[in-house]
Amino acid sequence: MPCVISFTVETDGKLVGGATLQQAVETVEQATGAYPIYYMINCAHPIHFAPALETEGAWRDRIYGIRANASNKSHQELDNSKTLDSGDPLDLAQRYRTIRDRRPRITILGACCGADERCRRHLRRRARRRSR
Repeated sequence: MPCVISFTVETDGKLVGGATLQQAVETVEQATGAYPIYYMINCAHPIHFAPALETEGAWRDRIYGIRANASNKSHQELDNSKTLDSGDPLDLAQRYRTIRDRRPRITILGACCGADERCRRHLRRRARRRSR
């Protein structure tokens, strides 16, 4: 059965256990014979994971999707919040645009914690890949 694996990172860009995105992807690739169709990053703001996407390696080309948080708060801060932090929807869309310009394989975009209709609207308008 085809599968996609999506990783969540903390504010330091690492998974809860301390592994980097590169280590996580490479570990799964090695253990499964590169079975997943692709990988995604979810439930983290781009400021938390975008630096990792600059690390060279074949692992990076296996990431095809992002479902980022609109909020740049940590998971602990979000869990303890009494209200939803919707972050800055325009900033999120611009960060998505930058990521897509640098990593054209990333074609699946979504939103997670804090996202609302404003986020979706900005993503539709600003995160599209530039015409070439």
